[in-house]
Amino acid sequence: MIDSDARNELLAKTGRSYPRVGLLIDGEWIYDRPACFQVINPSDESELGPVPEAAPEDYDRVLASAERGFDVWRKAPPLERAAVLQRTAALVRERVEEIATTITLEQGKPLYEARGEVLRAATFLDWDSAQLQRAYGRIVPSPAPLRQLVLREPIGPVAAFTPWNVPISAPSRKLSGSLAAGCSVILKPAEETPAAACLFAQCFMDAGLPKGVLNIIFGPPTEVSRRLILSPVIKMVTLTGSIGVGKALTRLAAEGMKPVLMELGGNAAVLIDSDVTPAKVAELATEAKFRLAGQYCTAPSRFLVHRSVYRDFVDEFAARARAHRVGDGFAEGVQMGPLVNAKRLAAMQSMVEDAIKRGAKVDAGGERIGNSGYFFAPTVLSDVPIDADAMLLEQFGPIAACTPIDDMDQGLEIANSLNLGLSNFVFTNSGVEADRLSSALRSGSVAINLFSSPAAEAPFGGYRESGIGREGGEESLDSYMVSKTVLQQMVRI
Repeated sequence: MIDSDARNELLAKTGRSYPRVGLLIDGEWIYDRPACFQVINPSDESELGPVPEAAPEDYDRVLASAERGFDVWRKAPPLERAAVLQRTAALVRERVEEIATTITLEQGKPLYEARGEVLRAATFLDWDSAQLQRAYGRIVPSPAPLRQLVLREPIGPVAAFTPWNVPISAPSRKLSGSLAAGCSVILKPAEETPAAACLFAQCFMDAGLPKGVLNIIFGPPTEVSRRLILSPVIKMVTLTGSIGVGKALTRLAAEGMKPVLMELGGNAAVLIDSDVTPAKVAELATEAKFRLAGQYCTAPSRFLVHRSVYRDFVDEFAARARAHRVGDGFAEGVQMGPLVNAKRLAAMQSMVEDAIKRGAKVDAGGERIGNSGYFFAPTVLSDVPIDADAMLLEQFGPIAACTPIDDMDQGLEIANSLNLGLSNFVFTNSGVEADRLSSALRSGSVAINLFSSPAAEAPFGGYRESGIGREGGEESLDSYMVSKTVLQQMVRI
């Protein structure tokens, strides 16, 4: 563990401190507003700084700014837009230490994880800077003398809402896709992790993005979403967040028949076959489950393990979980940081208690660590009934719920039993089973014999209540563009 004095000394030596958080409207940072939130360092519960609340007139200004920005940016040639995104990606990489340090301060993840997130964010900009140059229209064959042209155009100003768990990666997916398409954006980052998003936005500004094309606003979430989404200026809404918030924003968007792109929650199943080496899978599972303290939407959560290797897997998994080093993200050798706030601590404790009440066993962890900071022990639960909260609800924390299965068909049935479908994982040495299960699992992505999620060049999104639309891949611009058909009769009149 590293105490706050040691952390402050470390930050002072590197010349880093917590950045100011502001509203960004029409290219200007605004700081002189009353605070709506105090950012808390989850490692020691100290206050980092205030988040300014938009005044009523700021909403009018930010919407007008986005409207003007769209009129400018939509006319920018594709190569010009691509160059801005490429310069932004370069600046993000140059500033990796500053941004990563800020992420660790306000979100808690180990510094090496924060660096990885920043560098991953740059890859989305790389991809979309090239993809925007492939946003082709087409000529549709038709009976002469009629010509049918299909044009692809930016949809208009976008309202984007992003979460606290990946405060750079999630905004990057949305900003790179929408800006590449030619849209302007009003970004509402999470109050828990606002400074990282502000540093990210500054990279765009320093790369030459015209003022008004990217704006940032903060305030009470319900007020911000209502004021933005119900405005006629906003033409499209995108969120990475919980299912409940996604449904609420979708209902608001429906008032104006506005399309949405929703990347929502999951509860990923891990199907482990009888022919694997359980210790090897447990090693991989430990790193994946407790990355970001399990606070990410594609985290492996429900471990459905063939009975023949079940006990060996659980024992190895639990031993590794007990050895996993938890602490402040700036401390040397730390593998897992804190949860983001006290609410997540309470949610973890409730899930563990519910599982125990239903007959599950605690093989590792199961409790808070210390009494300062939001640390929860890496937890492995065994013999968890499928009606336990840890199986039914998105965990979003360092809990691995394990249960034995008789065969892969039983595992498949359990995996598909929820009305969710973001990510799933399969471990098997059978090519036939790998192919069968990857086809039968109802989720937006399936990883075979590894824990990973789609990179920039592949589409990412969920089925059913896990979301609408896709980010990344050749689909990355689709949600931010509309197709217009132009009919032209090739005769003199």
